[in-house]
Amino acid sequence: MSLNIDFNMGADGDDLFNGLLAAHEGLSPSQSEQMNAALILLLMNHIGDAAVIRDAFDRARSTLDR
Repeated sequence: MSLNIDFNMGADGDDLFNGLLAAHEGLSPSQSEQMNAALILLLMNHIGDAAVIRDAFDRARSTLDR
């Protein structure tokens, strides 16, 4: 399996993004970080392919301002 970097959320993309924002409402910065970590771990477990996950790490890190 390879990392799918093409848009893959269909018509629900905006709703899913807004749901992510809503899930963070009212959380402290620390709680928000904890929620992000839990979400990432859940999705990593769902993917289950170490090579795909490592590719995602590399691609995400490459987007950071340097």
